Amino acid sequence: MRVGVTLACTECKRRNYTTTKNKKNDPNRIEMKKYCKFCHTHTVHKETR
Repeated sequence: MRVGVTLACTECKRRNYTTTKNKKNDPNRIEMKKYCKFCHTHTVHKETR
């Protein structure tokens, strides 16, 4: 049930993180607030396809 997803920064659009999610519990795209080493700040990262 768990699938790997890539998270991209909403500010600079770079793909910084990979994680897993449960498609049954989270059918929509996930958003997490994480540190972007390119922006040098904490920003919202969204799931990419």
